[in-house]
This record gives sequence, structure tokens and C-alpha cells, in this order.
Amino acid sequence: MTDDGAAPSGKPKGRHPEKKLTAAQVRKAGPGRYADGGGLHLVVDPSGARRWLLRIVAQGKRRDIGLGGVQTVTLADAREKAQRLRAIARDGGIPLAERDKDKRTALTFETAARRVRSEQIVPHAKNGKHVDQWLTTLKNYAFPVAGAKPVDAVDQADILCILAPIWTEKPETARRVRQRLRLVLDWARTAGLRDGINPVEGVEMGLSRQKARTTHFAALPWHDLPGVMAKFAATKGMGALALRFAVLRVLACAGQ
Repeated sequence: MTDDGAAPSGKPKGRHPEKKLTAAQVRKAGPGRYADGGGLHLVVDPSGARRWLLRIVAQGKRRDIGLGGVQTVTLADAREKAQRLRAIARDGGIPLAERDKDKRTALTFETAARRVRSEQIVPHAKNGKHVDQWLTTLKNYAFPVAGAKPVDAVDQADILCILAPIWTEKPETARRVRQRLRLVLDWARTAGLRDGINPVEGVEMGLSRQKARTTHFAALPWHDLPGVMAKFAATKGMGALALRFAVLRVLACAGQ
């Protein structure tokens, strides 16, 4: 203390100021967790993915609430969300429910599908063709029906409308679309964007039965037969003998 009772001028008075992140730090920070103040953190994964996390006490329990990735949630947005959720927690509310309500009204099925493509398909794809085809099938068949709907509002009736026109006419394409629909909606449920059973489950019960696929082997040109029979003759084992016998029997039955 000084002679007049004032605090020493070298130390700040009152509450210690909180550290704040900058936009440059958000873009360039390496793997780790970085505090912005008030429980808001930037989390950078070893892969380089960046996301916001709010650590908060709600109803007497500590909660870690994800606020989204930095690609879709800016620093200013994250601070605004954190401030609003802290206020809800102080009033005895449930911040997580409020966050999920916001997310559900904002995210469409098409947006969710594009997120799945960028976060799960692109990083693991071995070639660009597969990545392009993955989204193209959804653009062609799913987005016209459900692309603009909130991802939590997509139901089994939508799935039927998407699959029914191609289920028997393009069975392989339909199976791929069904698998991609299931992946997007499973992701949405895991991310807290929808509840309940995935509407893709059991959808086959409402669709026509697909025809069994028959695959035929290419026929051997007749002028290649002598050479093939010579190879059979030079090959040891019962398999070669059985094939020679089968060919000779067919020729005998045909009157050759």
C-alpha cells in the first residue's frame, strides 16, 4: 500500500482481464485448446479441424457444449452464442436444448449432406471420381425431394419418394442412394440434429421387390476351343480333367 492507502500503481485494480483470441490466431493456431474467456475455447484437432467448445456450469453440473466448426461459425458468432447460452444457464435453463433448437432450424438436409461429404467422404476417398459420384447421386435423386427440408424433418415418406422411382429401374443406383441417405441421417442424429430411428431403416417394406440380378460369363469363341483343350490336357489335376470331360460331352450331345 502507498502512504495514502491506494493500491500500488504496478498492478491493475479489480478483476484480471480475460484473454481474447484474434481472428489470426483462430486461423493459424496449431493443435491444442485455446481460451477466449468466459468458458469459450477454440479446439484444434491434430488433423487441423477447428471447432468451438463452451465449458459451462448448468443446473449444478459442468457441461462441454460444441458450438460448431470455425468454417461455419465465426469468432464473433461463437462469442454471441456463448454469451446467450451462459445467460440461459444463469437463469436455470438448459443451454444444450437451446443450442440444438438453433441448429435444427438452421441446417437443411442438403447442407447436412455437404457437411458429411466434406468431413467424412473427401478425407478418406481414394479418388476424386468417387467423391463426385457420392454427391451427384444425392443431387439427382434426394435434393429435389428433401434438400430444402430441415434435416430433422426428413421422414420415411420422403425416403420412399426418393427411392421409389429408381428402386426397380435402377436398382444399383437406388442401393447407393439409400446407403448415402442412411449415412447423412445417422450423422445428423449423432450431431444432435435429429432424434429417433433413422427413417431409412425398414424402407424396403414400402418398395416393390427388386428383380434378382443375373450375371452371365462371356462365351468362348469356337475357334479358341482347340487351344483351350490343349491347355487342359497339359494341366494336372482333377479340375482340368473334369473340364475336358464336360466340353467333350457337350460336343457329343451337339453331334460334333
